[in-house]
Amino acid sequence: MTDDMPLTLAVNWRDSRFQVAAQALAARLQLPVLADLPDGAGLLLEFDDDGLALRSTEDGAPGAVRVDFVNGAMAHRRQFGGGAGQMVARAVGIRGSIRPTVLDATAGLGRDGFVIASLGCEVTLLERQPVIAALLEDGLQRARAAGGEVAEIATRMHLVHCDAIAAMGDWQLELPQVIHLDPMFPHRDKSALVKKEMRLFRPLAGGDDDAPELLAAALQLASHRVVVKRPRKAPAIAGQRPSAEMAGQSSRYDIYGKKKLE
Repeated sequence: MTDDMPLTLAVNWRDSRFQVAAQALAARLQLPVLADLPDGAGLLLEFDDDGLALRSTEDGAPGAVRVDFVNGAMAHRRQFGGGAGQMVARAVGIRGSIRPTVLDATAGLGRDGFVIASLGCEVTLLERQPVIAALLEDGLQRARAAGGEVAEIATRMHLVHCDAIAAMGDWQLELPQVIHLDPMFPHRDKSALVKKEMRLFRPLAGGDDDAPELLAAALQLASHRVVVKRPRKAPAIAGQRPSAEMAGQSSRYDIYGKKKLE
């Protein structure tokens, strides 16, 4: 989908078994159902046997995106991803018996939040884009229904659909020890659109142009540290300079320390 094309988003179902759920989601998100659009839609939120997915109807579009914590890449990462040695785990301060409470203020599809929760942390997930939040909610529901280890991990993940900056500025719950941020990098060259999630989400979410405000709000709220995931060669977010940096092959974490985790 090109940047100059108007975005048309609708809800659809592959089988009549999913019609009621699809219509309820359309009403909640104030979206049309595909059957009501004579010229179709550019993006579809679609129910099928594997849950809720987002796909483009554009010729040559990437495959559908859904949240699946039970099978596929996330199952492999849970079993073979490296445990507490993963960069995200080290960035949020997981070591030994230390398992901080974590606020993932840019939850997206929940992958980093799931890894953190799989290692024993309680994770609150904030997502402001309603379509992405719906995909994540569906994935969490299916994970809890699956039983076993995946269900146990999902019970430590608590999703809130809200604007993170506003929510952090009026926080009423226990202070999170660590806040994890992964703002969408705003440049639009072709290398940034390789992943199918990026191609589908750009028309919905754009770039996180308010990343400096997001960081400032996180620094006010977190009791111990804020960690920001960035492309490896990207500049730090404007504002306070990070106190440490942890770099991998394609990404890095900028770490803003406030107090030692013990």
